[in-house]
Amino acid sequence: MTITILALDLGTTTGWALLDGSGHITSGSESFRPQRFEGGGMRYLRFRRWISEVQESVSEIQFLCFEEVRRHVGVDAAHVYGGLLATLTAWCEHHQIPYQGVPVGTIKKHATGKGNAGKADVITAIRARGYDPVDDNEADALALLNWAIAQHALEPEV
Repeated sequence: MTITILALDLGTTTGWALLDGSGHITSGSESFRPQRFEGGGMRYLRFRRWISEVQESVSEIQFLCFEEVRRHVGVDAAHVYGGLLATLTAWCEHHQIPYQGVPVGTIKKHATGKGNAGKADVITAIRARGYDPVDDNEADALALLNWAIAQHALEPEV
């Protein structure tokens, strides 16, 4: 196995899942909640720094995918998503890393068989595959990573 893939569920709490070059998968959730006395752009600077640290930990990310959200219930969530997405795509362009947005329904259908599955269904499906996500953000990132692995026809270690 030679490809390194990072899958992200963008949001104030960003879920992430990483397939490294040896086939090992790690995952988790990272908070980009604004801190007291921080300016409005600091969450995006912290996000860019965090992504750079992930990149350094594996030498090179070769493909990055993110959950492509087309509809947000709240305006604030839409603004945060847009800011994170802009930061992410600019970072990928700067580092010449190919990236792809994947619609939510595509990820859910791959994970559960239903494109309109709920959060609990995705968590259950991911647990059935041998993972133990701490929250729905990590579960979504793992579901997305599993989709990406299937698209690249790779065999990961669980």
